[in-house]
Amino acid sequence: MWVDTHCHLQLDDRNPTDLLDGAPDVDWLVVPGVDIASSMAAEALSNVSPDRIKWSAGLHPHEADSWPVQGGEIAELAVRAAAVGECGLDFYRNLSPRAAQIGAFHEQLELAKALGKPIIVHCRDAFAEVFASLESIFSGPDVVLHCWTGGPKWSRRFVDLGVTFSFAGPVAFETGDTVRRGAAVIPPDRVMVETDTPYLSPPPFRSEPNEPARVSLVGAALADVWGLTVEEVARLTTARATEVFRS
Repeated sequence: MWVDTHCHLQLDDRNPTDLLDGAPDVDWLVVPGVDIASSMAAEALSNVSPDRIKWSAGLHPHEADSWPVQGGEIAELAVRAAAVGECGLDFYRNLSPRAAQIGAFHEQLELAKALGKPIIVHCRDAFAEVFASLESIFSGPDVVLHCWTGGPKWSRRFVDLGVTFSFAGPVAFETGDTVRRGAAVIPPDRVMVETDTPYLSPPPFRSEPNEPARVSLVGAALADVWGLTVEEVARLTTARATEVFRS
């Protein structure tokens, strides 16, 4: 059995029940919010399927400049949620000003720390800044580096912070050699798997919307990297997810 630790069912046009029914090997999954509306929608899905869905409340870096407006309600939602996030820094698209991203990220790190809950971190083209933020505010196993794409250098540095790494479709892409080399230096018991549904579908489904059933393909790619069986990767990643999300 697998755990899909990052699955945006509420951002998918398809019926979430159909996606869950199509993934009998997924024991449970986490639906992260990216703003107030999506966080509330994630909670609603969890109420429908409490045995299989956990949820989180957060503000994505793309929307970070709205933190002064949304932050208070997201903080209230986070009290009920399993985790804070998805939040972090995205200096690739820069859809919000960098200063706003850093401010919102730091506020959410402080929130997770105060609540004693895990935090789901988005990091794109911002490794140094995310590292510095975690080092100064909040690190350890409750920090989840969602869709980790760092190479060996950054992977080793973040390992030293004691964080949890979550791998998605890119570890299986033909262009994913850097991601695989990064995974190779991370202890397997520090890793979780995710789909990031409906995004980043792994081969041979690259042109299709992703879905929870394909999380096993991420696990299979990691099994190849580490020289382990797929069953062992399922066991290790499920154990880590259970620990992080208190399942």
